[in-house]
This record gives sequence, C-alpha cells and structure tokens, in this order.
Amino acid sequence: MMIQVNAWVGDSGLTADTFVLKNHAAIRPEEVSLTVQVGFVEKKEINIPILSVQRQENALYIQTEPFCPANEFRLTGTGSASDISVQKSNATLHIQDEALFEKKEENDVLYRLYSPAAAEARPLILFLHGGGECGADNLTQLTGTLGAIHLAKCYPEMYVMAPQAPRGMLNSGKPMPNMNQMRFATSDTPGMEGWSRALLGRVCDLIRQMIAAGKVNPKRVYVIGMSMGGGGTLRALSVGADLFAAGAPICPTMTPDTYRILCGLTHTKLWISTAYIDHTLYRHKYIVDGIMALKDAGNRDAHLTLYSPEELEAYGLATDPEMPLAAKFGANHASWILTLHNEHGILSWLTEQVRED
Repeated sequence: MMIQVNAWVGDSGLTADTFVLKNHAAIRPEEVSLTVQVGFVEKKEINIPILSVQRQENALYIQTEPFCPANEFRLTGTGSASDISVQKSNATLHIQDEALFEKKEENDVLYRLYSPAAAEARPLILFLHGGGECGADNLTQLTGTLGAIHLAKCYPEMYVMAPQAPRGMLNSGKPMPNMNQMRFATSDTPGMEGWSRALLGRVCDLIRQMIAAGKVNPKRVYVIGMSMGGGGTLRALSVGADLFAAGAPICPTMTPDTYRILCGLTHTKLWISTAYIDHTLYRHKYIVDGIMALKDAGNRDAHLTLYSPEELEAYGLATDPEMPLAAKFGANHASWILTLHNEHGILSWLTEQVRED
C-alpha cells in the first residue's frame, strides 16, 4: 500500500492535512485515529481530529485537522481499517512547491535554488534559516519555517538561494539552553553560530560565480534571515560587504560578535525587525543600541521595527491572555511571519535597493 502525506509550508512552517492511501478499500472516519508528538522539551502525544474520508478512483483520502508532519505521527485504524498503520518513517511526504527549488551541493555548501524564467541577469535573495533547520538533508531549510518558498512565490522574477547550515549545538541531541536565562556576555558559544564566517564566505563565492556567469544582477543581491539566520545575515553583510545591496535581519541572534558587526555596518543598508521582546530577553536591547550607534555614525539607511503585542496578536502570536510570560516570549520569536508578509513594507524596501559603486 502506497501512503502519501500532502503538506505545504505556511505561517506555522510545515503543515499537513491529508493522507492519501493508494489501492485501499473504503473505510469510515471513526475507524481511523491520528496522534502527533508535540513539545520541544517535554514531549507528549495529542489526538488530531479526522474530518472526512473520501474515495476517489483507486485512492483513499483521509482529511485531518492541520498538523506538523515534521513531528512524529501515527495514523492507525480499527475494524475494516485495521491494516492501516502509518508513521512518519513509512509515509512519503509530498510538499507543495518544493519542486520550485533545485537541489544543489557545491563548494562544500548544501543549498536549494529557485531560478526565474528570464534571459537577463536577475536579482537574488539569499535566505538564511534559523537554528532549528540546521542539518544535512538539504530540505529542512525550505520547510522548517515560512521562508524561501514564500519568497520565491512573492518574487518569481528573482533567484532565491537557501543554503543549509550544518548541525551544531542546537541539533546535537544535547538539552537546549534556557533562552530566558542566557547572558549576553557568554553567548558566543562555539557551535551555536551555525552561520560561520567560513561557510558564509563559500556561499558568497557561489553568488559571485552566478554574477560572473551573467545570471545575477550584481547591483541587486539581498540577504534576509531569522533568529540564528538573522545573526547570519549580519555576518553575511560583513563577509560580503562588497556583494549585498541591503539586508533584513529578523530577530537576529545577538552575541558580542554579532553586536560588534552590527555597530560596524556604518555604510550598509539594513532593516532589522523583531518583537518588542522575545525568549532571549536582552535581544532587543542590543539591537536598539546597535541601530542607534549606526544612526549616530551617520547611517541613514539603518532602520528598526519592534513589533507591538497588537501587531503580533494579529498574526495569531501570543493571543492567550493567560499564557505564561516564558511561553509568550517564545511565541513572539516567530516575528519573521510579520516581516515575510511585508509588514511595514520591509520586503518591498529590501527588494528595491540597488548597490551603489
């Protein structure tokens, strides 16, 4: 029996709601149940409601409420469906729009590339994922959060490059550090940066090769990333100071290293966006200080947006008034959803910049 799970990448990241079972007899909705494992630290299983079961030609379509198929899940049946036992390990995930991106490995870099249908040199957006998408599957950087696929659909006339950073401390199997208790002074931890200067140098070289081949417009190369990728965006603006027209770091990881880089971008066009506060409690303090330092140094192209509670709630973030503060700050971290939906015109600003010689 062939089993397919249909999924897409939405505001909450990878989302699925349909199981497709080929060559299976009709069953009733009450004969199947779906459980999904949730929780980042303390894991538990929750039941996902089955909405309908329909048979079309030789396939059975089981529609459920949306869930994240990146987590462990189990679809089981009883009665006439007793032969159904679907797990993440034995299902094929079909991700809508994944095929827009070509899978590549060059210069010791794993990456995905969306290429526009154009004969002349086009702009390029470099997308840097967050810490949760590190790895070596050359896929999770597309599916872990709203990001590269969304950008390709918003700007089909531009290249979108999405490299993947290797696994570090964030994906080592060790317990996650308590972000609410991290201290700025000791936050430059080896393995936490993900987007190292060496890796970003190789990524920039790939873009330069595309420029040399006449594919990419050298005056319109942009970089955007969130969280760890926001810190990576700051590093990229330093490593590729001659390459990028502008950058848009979203909730960037702030450490002594990235703060020093930020304060040094005195001739760089950038727009930082983040929540008024999130799970790294000191993040916005150093972002504000850095942007003010740039303005004091005369950089009129250094912009900052701190999303208010009301703006975050409009996108379903931290809407429960009874939510504990730690959970609220964690929910606020997904402020990239607002930026990628062009709140305050940040994406429009980014993609309209032209590098000056």
